[in-house]
Amino acid sequence: MPLRVIFMGTPDFSVPTLSAIAAAGHDIAAVYTQPPRAAGRRGLELTPSPVQREAERLGLEVRTPASLKGEAEQQAFAALQADVAVVVAYGLLLPKPVLEAARLGCLNGHASLLPRWRGAAPIQRAIMAGDAETGMMIMRMEEGLDTGPVALVEKCAIAPDMTAGELHDRLMDMGASLMVEALTRLGINCLTFTQQATEGVTYARKIDKSETRVDWTRPAGEVHNHIRGLSPFPGAWCEVEIGGRMERLKLLRSTLSNGVGESGGILDDRLTVACGSGAVRLVEVQRAGGRPAAAQEFLRGAKIEKGTKLT
Repeated sequence: MPLRVIFMGTPDFSVPTLSAIAAAGHDIAAVYTQPPRAAGRRGLELTPSPVQREAERLGLEVRTPASLKGEAEQQAFAALQADVAVVVAYGLLLPKPVLEAARLGCLNGHASLLPRWRGAAPIQRAIMAGDAETGMMIMRMEEGLDTGPVALVEKCAIAPDMTAGELHDRLMDMGASLMVEALTRLGINCLTFTQQATEGVTYARKIDKSETRVDWTRPAGEVHNHIRGLSPFPGAWCEVEIGGRMERLKLLRSTLSNGVGESGGILDDRLTVACGSGAVRLVEVQRAGGRPAAAQEFLRGAKIEKGTKLT
């Protein structure tokens, strides 16, 4: 049975779910997304979110409040008389009146195996922690941070060299189909919920720029997970001397390797770097202002020799 839906989301991750809900024939009363942000080379152009662009392509009403805390915004939300609200990476706090406005509540698509990695950056944190598995969950939202009961789960293996960007794209598509299934079940009154476990709770705090620099004194496994967990954005980085001056080098792909040496030292002509224990081989890097390049392509232009120190 088609439902009357309010969709709430902002980044690319949310777009496939919005598209899938529309394609499934549900009545999308309105799309809520964060307001356009300054972007462009000079930061002067206001750029709509990916969700806003998709909603406009679909001919849907778009609302971009800066907050939902005000009574007027809450009344406008309730006036839509939705059956359910669907939330995927919206990015704004939903007050209790908003959570309770839709007849069947709010469903959230969350990219982790709750209660592990509640919070803002579950994809990056799962990889940075070396997790071998994650997944998508459809849960009913409540006032706590990702604490609501769970209805549907789909698991996903994290391959040893998988980056956050690759995992993001896989979970993004999984989440879209899983949410459509949840709405189908909800429409025929057969969507059941299970309370989250009280043990194993972890929090995926937002990635801070201060933690993106690579610490080569850490074990190779941790360095590798750090690099792939932050790829492609915001990107792990280090500094290296090229042509007599220090340059920032963004590290996009790596793999575990063999080798022993001083932490941060380049061990061979394949860009293998010694860590506190073990070594990683850098597979793809990006110079400041340049484009991503395979290690061998980078070395042809940078002329970095064995023994050079990355800091």
